[in-house]
Amino acid sequence: MNTTTDLPEPRFATAAAPFLEDCAVVELRDYRLHAGQRETLVDLFEREFVETQEACGMRVMAQFRDLDDDDRFVWLRGFADMAARRCGLEAFYGGPVWQRHRDAANATMVDSSDVRLLRPARPAWAAVTPASPRRRTDDFDDIDEVAHAPAAMVVLATLLRPDSIDAAALRVVERELLPAWRDAGVPPCAVFVTENAVNDFPRLPVRTEAQALVWLTRVPQAGAWEQAAARLADNPAWVRRALPALQRGAGATLTLRRLVPTRRSLMR
Repeated sequence: MNTTTDLPEPRFATAAAPFLEDCAVVELRDYRLHAGQRETLVDLFEREFVETQEACGMRVMAQFRDLDDDDRFVWLRGFADMAARRCGLEAFYGGPVWQRHRDAANATMVDSSDVRLLRPARPAWAAVTPASPRRRTDDFDDIDEVAHAPAAMVVLATLLRPDSIDAAALRVVERELLPAWRDAGVPPCAVFVTENAVNDFPRLPVRTEAQALVWLTRVPQAGAWEQAAARLADNPAWVRRALPALQRGAGATLTLRRLVPTRRSLMR
């Protein structure tokens, strides 16, 4: 989030933050941090950057720790549309909260440019607002969150390929991928593809070198993922049909990451 240029105060009011179902544009933001700085950023983010971003018309959808990399922080931010994104980002990064805390936030980061601009692959595959509200900043006990990490986690799957995620690819998702993951006991809770609109807030760059298919899956227990992965490996719908069809073309890659929601993550 290295938006270090001084910006003018916003000169407009912004709309209310959208529900998850109404986030037609989503940023997937993956930060590489300095060693030992993740908890510093998580604490600062959850104290200062949640309600203040949502007051600018954006939805802070989820924040995660990477279980396999202590120096990674992943989060998702949603917008009603591209115009709302531009207005919300101008309001937040030009406002007093970011100006006051940006140096502390940026000091934790090695690289904040790994960002993909996404949209729900289909309206029915958008994220769903949970029934339970986000926890308040004062709704925490004294338990060390890291030492007592929750058993539940989220698997983030990112498939990158050079050509577009077209209607044929989405039929593969519908007919092969989603049933296979459901049969493995880990049904995806949201599916996104690259939003190819021009990034009209260039102070926050986004990656455009590949087309992305991204899905998130809640896993009730960390150990359950190993069992689910084994079931997927034995499922022809996944191994013989979905994967070959989706990974067509040179350079296609699939990455699976194990993430744990932070205490104030809306998606859990």
